[in-house]
Amino acid sequence: MIKLKLSAALALIIFVLIVVFQNTELVATRFLFITFTMPRAALLAVTFLVGAAAGILLSFGLARHMPKKQK
Repeated sequence: MIKLKLSAALALIIFVLIVVFQNTELVATRFLFITFTMPRAALLAVTFLVGAAAGILLSFGLARHMPKKQK
């Protein structure tokens, strides 16, 4: 089981490194009235982190409003 987890983690790290190295070109991003220039990989990482944080916060909010199961 430990070898499986280690293999999955290694595969994920390799996949992330491939995505990062293939997306190094700069892109201009406009947010409201501000323009940012950053590598596309950084933009993907920021987008992922914002989405993950929103999902976690939403799941905590929904779990708080769900009725508790009684035994």
